[in-house]
Amino acid sequence: MTDLDAVLDAVGPRLRALRAARGATLAQVSGETGISESTLSRLEGGGRKPTLELLLPLARAYGVALDELVGAPETGDPRVRFKPVHRGGRTYVPLSRRPGGVQAFKMIVPPAGEPEPQVHEGYEWLYVLEGRLRLVLGDRDLELAPGEAAEFDTRVPHWFGAADPRPVELLVLFGKQGERAHLKARATG
Repeated sequence: MTDLDAVLDAVGPRLRALRAARGATLAQVSGETGISESTLSRLEGGGRKPTLELLLPLARAYGVALDELVGAPETGDPRVRFKPVHRGGRTYVPLSRRPGGVQAFKMIVPPAGEPEPQVHEGYEWLYVLEGRLRLVLGDRDLELAPGEAAEFDTRVPHWFGAADPRPVELLVLFGKQGERAHLKARATG
């Protein structure tokens, strides 16, 4: 068996583990990627060799880099290179890539207009790095300075933005529901 064969043989169990970590069914992954359930099953079981056309949508769906999905050997470069995501005037810089778990982001929030509190499933944790943050949480209107943190259940109506004319920089932890609500739902804005 060659090194390439060993790498390709390890892809199936990785795919199964990623799907299990998300709590997703083959049907759900199929719907998200456009890959048939039978092909997904054969990939996970080792009955089908992975191709780039199959791995790219799976890496995207599971939120992992392609080299992580196939178990590519380390290159010796410890730097993490994440691409910022821009939604609704905010910039999200992913700092972690644990599919299905808590996700860490650096977030840059520009000055904003009137609060529009939202609710969604999940829990959030915010830490102010620079600037001042206005946090509307239920009937409370709070202002956080650098070094201050807040954590809350996102089923409570909430909104946050810069408290003054300068942007605010935060570290934010989202569960998968919070990540979907903040990164996906605002894509239309």
